[in-house]
Amino acid sequence: MKVFATRVIPAEGRIRMEQAGIQVTEWKEKRSLSPDELADTLQSYDALYYAGGKAMNREFLTKCSHLKIIALMSAGYDNIDILAAKDIGIPVTNVPGVPSKSTADVAFLLMQSVARKAFYMHKRILSQEWGFSDPTANLGIDLEGKTLGVWGLGNIGTILARRCQRAFDMPIIYNNRHRNTAAEKELNATYVTFEELLQQSDVLSVHTALTPETKGRFNKDIFRQMKPTSIFINTARGGIHDETSLYEAIQEGLIWGAGLDVTNPEPMSADNPLLSLPTVAILPHIGSATSVTRGKMALLAAENIIAAATGQPLPSLIKS
Repeated sequence: MKVFATRVIPAEGRIRMEQAGIQVTEWKEKRSLSPDELADTLQSYDALYYAGGKAMNREFLTKCSHLKIIALMSAGYDNIDILAAKDIGIPVTNVPGVPSKSTADVAFLLMQSVARKAFYMHKRILSQEWGFSDPTANLGIDLEGKTLGVWGLGNIGTILARRCQRAFDMPIIYNNRHRNTAAEKELNATYVTFEELLQQSDVLSVHTALTPETKGRFNKDIFRQMKPTSIFINTARGGIHDETSLYEAIQEGLIWGAGLDVTNPEPMSADNPLLSLPTVAILPHIGSATSVTRGKMALLAAENIIAAATGQPLPSLIKS
C-alpha cells in the first residue's frame, strides 16, 4: 500500500507503517494543499493519512473514490463529509479518546489564565508597562468553590471536571444529550437543563462536537443569559461560538471573559479585537500538542491504515 500524508507526521506513526511494508510519502511544504492539488496527488496513492489541511467535501471524495481508507490523525471529524465518504465507499477512521487528557489540561490552563488576566499581564511586561504597583488595578477573580458547568460531559469534560474539583473544590454541573451517570457518581456532578447551565455556571466549558445543532450556538442571546462574572471556555471547535457576539458580550460586561483554543476561522487574524481584551486568553489550537499525545495519535492512525492494508477490522472506524 502507498500512503500519502498531508503533513510530516510523528515518527511513531511513520515507522510503524514502514515496518508493516507500507510506503509513506509526507507533504513537507509549510502550506496546505488545495483540494484539487490533493485529489490530483492521491491518484497515485492507495490511502490518505490526514494530519491537517483543507476540508474534504463530496466533490473531493468523489475524485478520490479509489482510496482504501482515509485515516484522520484527529479525534474530531467535522473536516470531512462522513456521509459522502460512506456513500462513495471510503472508510474513514479517527483517533477517539487519545487527545482527551492533553485537551482537558489546556481548558484548565485557559480557565486560570482568564481568571487572572495572565495573557494580558504578560503583554504589559513586553510593552514595558510593569511599573507603578497599584493594589486596586488589574485584579482577577478567584476560582475556589466556583461552579464549573460543562456542555458535553464526555471524556474531555470529565477529566477537566476532575481537575477542577480536586484543585479548586468546584461543584460540577453539566448538560448532555444523555445523562453521564458515571460522572454523577464519581464527581457528584448534577445534570441541569441548558438554560440552567447558562444561569448557574461560573466557568462554562464547551466539549461537544461541531454539528448543525451546535454551530453558532453561543451567540449574543446565549451570552446574555450567563453571569456577568462568568468565564467561557471553548477547546472543542471554533464554529460553536460566534466571535463577534463573544467580543461584544465581554465588552458590554455580559460575561467576564473567555479562553479559546479554537477560533473561527483558523488561524485567527492578528488584528482580531478579542486579542486585545484583558480577560481573554487565546491559543492556536494546541489541545493535543504534547509529544506523547501526538505520538499516540500518529500510532493509532497508522494502525488503522495497516488494518486496511491487511484486510483486518479497522480499530476506530467512524460509523456515523
